Amino acid sequence: MAVTVALGPLGAVALGTLLLSLLLRWLWDAVVAVARFRATCRQLNRFPLPPWRNWLLGHTGMAGSTEQDLQAVDALVARYSPGCLWWGLPWLPVLRLFHPSTLRPLLSASAFVAPKDEFSYGFLKPWLGEGLLLSGGHRWVRHRRLLNPAFHGDVVRGYTGIFNQSTHVLLAKWGAATAEGPVGLEVLQPLSLLTLDTLQKCIFSHESHCQEKPSEYIQAILELSSLVVRRQLRPLLHPPWLYRLSADGRRFARACATVHGFTARVVQRRRRALAGLGHQDPLEGHQDPLEGHQDLLEGHRGRSLDFIDLLLLAKDEDGNTLSDEDIAAEADTFMFEGHDTTASGLAWLFYNLAGHPEYQERCRQEVRELLAGRDTEDIEWEDLSRLPFTTMCIKESLRLHPPVTAVSRRCTQDVALRDGRVIPKGVMCLMSIYGTHHNPELWPDPEVYNPLRFSPENTKGRSPGSFIPFSAGPRNCIGQSFAMAKMKVVTALTLSRFSLRRDPARPPPRRKPELILRAEDGLWLLLEPLPGGTA
Repeated sequence: MAVTVALGPLGAVALGTLLLSLLLRWLWDAVVAVARFRATCRQLNRFPLPPWRNWLLGHTGMAGSTEQDLQAVDALVARYSPGCLWWGLPWLPVLRLFHPSTLRPLLSASAFVAPKDEFSYGFLKPWLGEGLLLSGGHRWVRHRRLLNPAFHGDVVRGYTGIFNQSTHVLLAKWGAATAEGPVGLEVLQPLSLLTLDTLQKCIFSHESHCQEKPSEYIQAILELSSLVVRRQLRPLLHPPWLYRLSADGRRFARACATVHGFTARVVQRRRRALAGLGHQDPLEGHQDPLEGHQDLLEGHRGRSLDFIDLLLLAKDEDGNTLSDEDIAAEADTFMFEGHDTTASGLAWLFYNLAGHPEYQERCRQEVRELLAGRDTEDIEWEDLSRLPFTTMCIKESLRLHPPVTAVSRRCTQDVALRDGRVIPKGVMCLMSIYGTHHNPELWPDPEVYNPLRFSPENTKGRSPGSFIPFSAGPRNCIGQSFAMAKMKVVTALTLSRFSLRRDPARPPPRRKPELILRAEDGLWLLLEPLPGGTA
């Protein structure tokens, strides 16, 4: 039976008034949005605009992840040194910035004013959760403060033995492969396994032997990195509900479950172990919290401090600790951020040294002088400051081939530049590390590999914002001392045992900027064992 409801004259008037109010509110919101967008455009018009495809598409499709796209960045930097305006669509402006004068206000801004852009990093969130890379606001501030002790120099010092141990495994494999003479080898993939092996030991005190045999956990991390890149390049897979239904989405979910399950088991097992140690305060009687933690853990468990231990013991000023979910997110973030970036940095360093035998030999002599007369070939923590030229070579390689080519921010308020221009609130800012490192105003002959750029006399007066491989400001890479220490150890041990050369039979590598800077067909080098070297 159909039921009809008569509104009556008063009801009809009330309904009409409601609909009119909703329409007027919608029109008002539209007018405000248009006025705000026009004001934003007026501010953006002060930034130069490179030629675009047309008024509808703007610059859509004119940027990507190929060698040609990096060369296009070089052309933009040469013409628009501080930065330029880029339109993804008629309603999607992006500021591309290439100079300390435009980068500094954003890099120095707090996490509240210049948070990371959610669109650029959102695909990583199901994997990494609310770790330092993806969190913002008060959560980020609290976690950054609690994580700082985990990257203290005294903690990184304790990892030096692990760096040596994992490197020896790789060099033994390369030694076996080159037993009959020089061999062409792809170096990025084994360096990725080296860094993953190192991180598992430093984060979890876990020996996976992933450089020698398959590891389900390691394979899951490698697969997640690959799937994130694939999704970025396929707009149809951007909506979460469509991605979950796709084959890639199902693979991503399975790999996430593997990684999260491993991390959660370690965290829960460690928390139970710490609870069994009693209720004494590990800091009691110690002015240095790291010393107190170390004494507690070594006294009860017979092993050194690792990343999980430090996070389990961390407390803020109110005595609050991190939850298991917080610790797992930070561990997963460290595994992700720490393996690919360092592997990329090392692979491109080896490529650059292979093309400049005079610099390679100077590094080798520096290492030999350091190790002369010793009973061990290991690099000690104190040695890292005694490798000045090797350090210069590492820094120049990070300038020429930065592992992370760009980072993005989306400001929550207008940010004024020194020249009077304003970066409007809500506009995506793509801060090009690659573009800054290749800016001819900052680096003459930017395509030339010249470690002497980082000699003490040549660094005087240089803007710190011109060299930012680990970003800069409050949200700089918390693990940069860890990464630099590991790169120095791996480089020193490798050069003491092998000569690196470029293979003249192979064309120059074509760079591929994805989550990190790769090469399209890998980075191949000729490795030759040195006389008297042991691997």
